Amino acid sequence: MYIIGENIHIISEKVKEALTNRDREFFMELAIKQVEAGASAVDINLGPRKKDWAEVFPWIVGAVETVVDVPLSIDTTNIDGMEAALKTIKKAQPILNSTSAEPERLEKIPLLAKKYGAKVIALTMAAEGIPVSADDRVTIALERLIPRMMEIDFPMSDLIIDPLVLTTSGCQQYCPHLIETVRTLQYAWDPTPMISVGLSNVSNAVPNENRPLINRVYLSMLMGVGLQMMIANPFDKEQNNVIKWIETKDATSALARVYNKIAERTAASEEPQPEDFDLTDPEQAAIWKTTQILLNKVIYADGYLNQ
Repeated sequence: MYIIGENIHIISEKVKEALTNRDREFFMELAIKQVEAGASAVDINLGPRKKDWAEVFPWIVGAVETVVDVPLSIDTTNIDGMEAALKTIKKAQPILNSTSAEPERLEKIPLLAKKYGAKVIALTMAAEGIPVSADDRVTIALERLIPRMMEIDFPMSDLIIDPLVLTTSGCQQYCPHLIETVRTLQYAWDPTPMISVGLSNVSNAVPNENRPLINRVYLSMLMGVGLQMMIANPFDKEQNNVIKWIETKDATSALARVYNKIAERTAASEEPQPEDFDLTDPEQAAIWKTTQILLNKVIYADGYLNQ
């Protein structure tokens, strides 16, 4: 699994404070720790930075590249900020996060990525919003995103499709559609573009104590349909165990067998079954309940694990 570390994110109060103080050591240490924990790239999400983009993007790229050699993912809606970062990057091939099928962004960002030799994450989102069905998301990729890349002779190997994870809190009926989108995209084009998701989006607006579990169970489903890249938290050791168990088909522990079974069922277009779990074990029972909300079989509530 190729993990783009998500932890340099403006939503974090610590990141906000460090950015205000131009605390290079904070960002250098956070980048190092993410790579040491298993991140293959580091996402830098500072928001649009409408006033100080010309200074702040080169500043943070310089700080992070001082200590790590992995690709940097420049995560902003500010196209000028993207270019300011790209001009500064000296090491690995960068990633632009992101374009969409919205006309202005689709016109400008792929050209910017091509100019600087960057990969680009393309969201299956159009001006009218995020489609919910798997077919509609795949259609945006096939009829808008990929044709634009071909039009400008953009290397397909540098295209990453993000079919957009939606939260189980309020949008749980769409969680199964994302799984099918990931499954279908791998057969919709030759060569297959890379596919990535923002994993933690599935647990947005969920109580913090439940977020890691929801992320891990959804991850096992997505790995079942072939997901190999994600923006995620590399510090979640249990998440990293799930990745290792599924990638190696490890069956040496009860939890490893459970997560592998979820992946196997999803790969076969089947749903997990109660007999796949020891429901007398609280941990396995919690995983079972989580599969049911992610498959929209049980209505999500913050206290779903106690139901």
